[in-house]
Amino acid sequence: MRATTGLSASEFNHLATSFGQEIEKEGQIRYESEVEQGNRERKPGGGRIGNLRSSSEKLFFILFYFKCYPTFDVLGLLFDLDRSNTCRNVQKLTPILENVLGKKMVLPSRKINSLKELLEIFPGVKDLFIDGTERPLQRPKDKAKQKKNYSGKKKAHTRKNIVITDKNKRIGFLCPPEEGKRHDYSIFKDLFPTGLFPESITIWLDMAFVGIDKDYPEASVMMPKKKPRGGELTDEEKAQNKAISGIRVRVEHAIAGIKRLLITTDKFRNKDSFSDKAMLISCGLWNYHLKCR
Repeated sequence: MRATTGLSASEFNHLATSFGQEIEKEGQIRYESEVEQGNRERKPGGGRIGNLRSSSEKLFFILFYFKCYPTFDVLGLLFDLDRSNTCRNVQKLTPILENVLGKKMVLPSRKINSLKELLEIFPGVKDLFIDGTERPLQRPKDKAKQKKNYSGKKKAHTRKNIVITDKNKRIGFLCPPEEGKRHDYSIFKDLFPTGLFPESITIWLDMAFVGIDKDYPEASVMMPKKKPRGGELTDEEKAQNKAISGIRVRVEHAIAGIKRLLITTDKFRNKDSFSDKAMLISCGLWNYHLKCR
């Protein structure tokens, strides 16, 4: 189950119950809407029964897609569907999965504009861990998009997200996708206003956020010390850097949890509009996994 869905059997069964209820609700809403428009005569459940008969099979199908990220041809072969029907099922089941994860309150927030919102997302928090992550995508045909999405660090075309986690590795915030060319700290400054992080909350960062102590003087920052140009760090400074990295690694573990799903690590083949939803749901599935442990 973990290899094909990213969840254990008990986690899957628990999610399947809510998923089935959401499918029934979505079907009833669609039926009533079509009846009102005069486009529907059959009652819910009428007509040809598809190959994905039960809600559990449908949940397994969409989780398998996110975890293994096969092409629609391969996915159709495995589930005895044609390519177009496979694509339609992915488009239909993805928002249902997102709604279920949203009702279980495991989806990360997308905006933080004030200290009040920050504390609502991370109640009673004393430490926050912030980092950026990149995902490869197919080389855009447009030259302007090629330039914007080319990451010199990854030597590939990528999309980038900033994530914020707590000490339990729960992802509480995920920013909208940005071009791979943009620097982590540049995205950070656009996302969060000065004064957002109080001194009572320690934020743990890596060297990509150098300069934050000047732009956010009120923040309590823990970051490894950069080696001076032409010089070396002392043994004490090296030991301190190692200690900071050992604590900050929690955010790396959280990102690794997201990237158990190959839709976030393989070269992204879907349309741009699906990119953000794929990352959001992957974060939600990781938070759901943590919640069920």
